[in-house]
Amino acid sequence: MADGGPVEHGFPHLDTVRAAITALYKRLSYDTVQVFAASVLPADVAFCDQDDLHLGAQRVARELVRHFRLPDARMVVGFREMTFAANVELTSGPEYFIELNDRFRTHRRDIGAALAHEVMHVYLHRLGLSFPGTRDNEILTDTATAYLGAGWLLLDAFREDGVSSQKLGYLTPEEFGYVVAKRALVFGEDPEIWFTSPQACTAYAKGRDLARRDGQQPPLTAAGWAGRHRYARDRRHAREPGGQGAPGAPGGVAYSFTSPGSGPLHVVFPCPTCHQRIRVPVRGRVRARCGLCRTVLECDT
Repeated sequence: MADGGPVEHGFPHLDTVRAAITALYKRLSYDTVQVFAASVLPADVAFCDQDDLHLGAQRVARELVRHFRLPDARMVVGFREMTFAANVELTSGPEYFIELNDRFRTHRRDIGAALAHEVMHVYLHRLGLSFPGTRDNEILTDTATAYLGAGWLLLDAFREDGVSSQKLGYLTPEEFGYVVAKRALVFGEDPEIWFTSPQACTAYAKGRDLARRDGQQPPLTAAGWAGRHRYARDRRHAREPGGQGAPGAPGGVAYSFTSPGSGPLHVVFPCPTCHQRIRVPVRGRVRARCGLCRTVLECDT
């Protein structure tokens, strides 16, 4: 929790975020992800100063348990002085103890954001889905929270001015914006109407721009002229004797070419929705379907 200190910006964890989206689809399946088509609404987690602190926190926790479909889980919420925003004790359940930082006693509007992250820890714990290392596992938790419909709360908790700042979660504001926008593209949402923080709106716009560019990379037909020109050059090199084509990520290139044995040339590239690697033959216009997230892709290979 950044509280008054500097807030990291940009996309330093982008590779881990994309790997987390892929891992979600692999563990949950397309059909289960679709169950989360509706996001948590502001009214569901509204918390005003007149509400009883503990009863209100329990109510919000129950709503998040309902949203994440953990009907047999009970969250017991308390408050204490601590460095982090919140903490949850991961046990076999069905009762889980969540501790919130004492600052939320007077910053109640952000209790929903803090609880969303902790309830997601329980959800992933029950799934048996985790990444090695604390940092990557927390990024997975933030990404899952955002992609499954509650991460806009964490983004909206970001506020920054000339003298103070606040941010919850391990992702940067722009990375939260990216994941929330990726979700919005899949489910046709407009999360901007829920933001109360101007800084959250700005971060979301930057993340949305990057999310849209995922669908504008070659060999997708939506790629721009410069990308198509570079792709044609790399394809030509790949067809030359001993040619390797584009080796991978340098310069933003996400595709590569393969020619197994004496077979025809193929291009491998990430699905713009779930980032699973897709392999299609190089033979002009091709329609491909991602086997993981079922996105239909129009390609010009």
